[in-house]
Amino acid sequence: MTEVAQPGLPRVLGVVALGGIVGSLARYGLAAAIPHAEGGFPWATFLTNVTGCLAIGVLFARLTPRSHPLLRPFLGTGILGGFTTFSTYAVDTEKLLHVQTHAHLVIAFVYFFGTVAAALLAATLGEWLGRRR
Repeated sequence: MTEVAQPGLPRVLGVVALGGIVGSLARYGLAAAIPHAEGGFPWATFLTNVTGCLAIGVLFARLTPRSHPLLRPFLGTGILGGFTTFSTYAVDTEKLLHVQTHAHLVIAFVYFFGTVAAALLAATLGEWLGRRR
């Protein structure tokens, strides 16, 4: 099978990587600023994912076909993809479930379902805000 070269692919990969660095550093900074004790509610991860989803909603509502072709990969996939962290959300939930006290189980379920609900609401709100002129 012959591979077909995609023009501009190195540029897209470059802006995604650059944006990912920026987003990951911002996520790390927020996690360092808002640490949580083992078994406590992971506020930094919650805030990261909810604000990231809000920003994604705004971004995708505001970008147009006339926007620079590297803007979506840089901001959306790169920065916001590097900023949001649903893998940490899954690990945090798993850790809370394994503490095995009633309070930690409640925190785990509130965190698990609350994050999804808040993130979906934030993305919807972001899209609505982004469409307002």
